[in-house]
Amino acid sequence: MNLTIEARIENVEEVISFVNDQLKGMGCTLRAKTQIDIALDELFSNICRYAYGEGIGHATISVEEVPEENAVRITLEDSGIPFNPLSHEDPDVTLDLHERTIGGLGIFMVKKTMTDVNYEYKDGVNTLTVLKTI
Repeated sequence: MNLTIEARIENVEEVISFVNDQLKGMGCTLRAKTQIDIALDELFSNICRYAYGEGIGHATISVEEVPEENAVRITLEDSGIPFNPLSHEDPDVTLDLHERTIGGLGIFMVKKTMTDVNYEYKDGVNTLTVLKTI
């Protein structure tokens, strides 16, 4: 099932609600659902803030159950500026807070909590896919 929505911060809750509706009946644990919600907040917010510059565009979110892996695959697509969030170096979380550089912690958390994360840019579309064991 897909949802296409304006990439606006105020739509984060609608995106999370859409995905949660799809998770019902999949046997998703509360822990997995919470981690998915946090990842969606980060990923969709990044599209809202960065993909379209000063303009407004759309994002499409799709949810697919992967029963053979006891997982769910969530894909976020936008036609904004090409950007691979996975290509940036992970922050050094061993440093004190005041020594760390700003940025990158959200994507780092997504990479740590999701089972798999992939990015592709093709034909003018950014596609970020997360797989999460549920």
